Amino acid sequence: MGLGQGVSSPHWESGRENYLLVPYCYEKCYKTEQFFVVVRLYRAATKNALTLFVFMNSDLLTASHPLLKQLPTHRAWVEVDLDALAENVRQIRGLLSPHTDLMAVVKADAYGHGAVAVAETVLRSGASWLGVATVLEGVELRQSGIQAPILLLGAAQAPEEIEAIVLWNIQPTLCTLQQAERFVAVLERSSLRDSKSSLLSVHLKIDTGMSRLGTPWQDALNFVQAIRQLPHLHIASVYSHLATADEPHSATLWQQFDRFETVLQELQGAGLSVPCRHLANSAATFVSPKFHYDLVRVGLSLYGLYPAPHLQGLCSLRPVLSVKARITQVKTISAGTGVSYGHRFIASQETRIAIVAIGYADGVSRLLSDRLDVFLRGQRVQQIGAITMDQLMLDVTALPTVEPGDVVTLLGATEQGNLGAETWADIMGTIAWEILCGFKHRLPRITIVAD
Repeated sequence: MGLGQGVSSPHWESGRENYLLVPYCYEKCYKTEQFFVVVRLYRAATKNALTLFVFMNSDLLTASHPLLKQLPTHRAWVEVDLDALAENVRQIRGLLSPHTDLMAVVKADAYGHGAVAVAETVLRSGASWLGVATVLEGVELRQSGIQAPILLLGAAQAPEEIEAIVLWNIQPTLCTLQQAERFVAVLERSSLRDSKSSLLSVHLKIDTGMSRLGTPWQDALNFVQAIRQLPHLHIASVYSHLATADEPHSATLWQQFDRFETVLQELQGAGLSVPCRHLANSAATFVSPKFHYDLVRVGLSLYGLYPAPHLQGLCSLRPVLSVKARITQVKTISAGTGVSYGHRFIASQETRIAIVAIGYADGVSRLLSDRLDVFLRGQRVQQIGAITMDQLMLDVTALPTVEPGDVVTLLGATEQGNLGAETWADIMGTIAWEILCGFKHRLPRITIVAD
């Protein structure tokens, strides 16, 4: 891995070598607790293998400066309770038989919780697999030293993606014969294959009714037979994904189950053994042990949320994520005074307001404006006026001692109650998954572990 500061041209020097770097369509800026990191994936023109180069902004590359260690909680931040996460894994693990493995889905930066810290915690607590959506999500975990098997749930197609899958030991999903043939073509000419296992473990996706990725279930037998004939590939599992598992009394759920069962019976009848079968997401894991098979893929419920109200009570889950921010100013406005853009809130009486340093650029949607409650000094307080890009306002008339620096809890469990992502989702007309994934990287992730 190359490390450069303020690099403007695509070159990297190492000893006598000077690599010309060709961009490989990826750049992402991470806000850590200490500095910004810009990650760019390049292809070294002098090598076949992909090389990950990390460039850090030279003006901010002063991680040892004591001020930077104090800044993460001086504006707004996300707290991630790793003890709650570990307990959730144990609770879910308790629903499974000893022969069913648990895959922790950590895609989208572990639903906004921080993929590396989450992955390390869940693997210590009872999960044995990790699921990601993109190749680079898998690479991030490998670069952090995580050795557990990683399933790529998305469909990789590009030769560079396939090479990275081999290099970083990620297990891909294959959805069509054409995609599988692309893998074989790359593996045939790749020098990476010689340094790895002779066979690449792949997982075959069957579409039983989601109408997203996968070969139609009616063609599953032919699909599996065709993949078995291809060189360099080992079928590690056959799986599908459920469309309505979170709906009560869903006929579609059981239709998909029956279709998956039909596929498995056809494979067995043809003498094709499958090492691993998996179908269940979080909701189906709660619905019935019939969906568990050899592995369940759990995402949302790891993070303390139930997929649907009727599935609560089957185990005890604790919210993992909290969102907090500080008050930066307190002022009193007279009756008739408007607040924020558009003056959608007009004070009906003299009102004391607090300005909080968080806004929609951090993931607090404008759709929550005038409809959001928060906790401040143990009291439930109403947000007023339009939520702006970096700030929002509260009515703190009933709390005369509030002052700048006080911490506001916008989301998460408190002694006074829980402000859940489900509540935000109901207000916004969306789902809790979107709320968790919406908190931006300029909110530092602070992990919380009991002493």
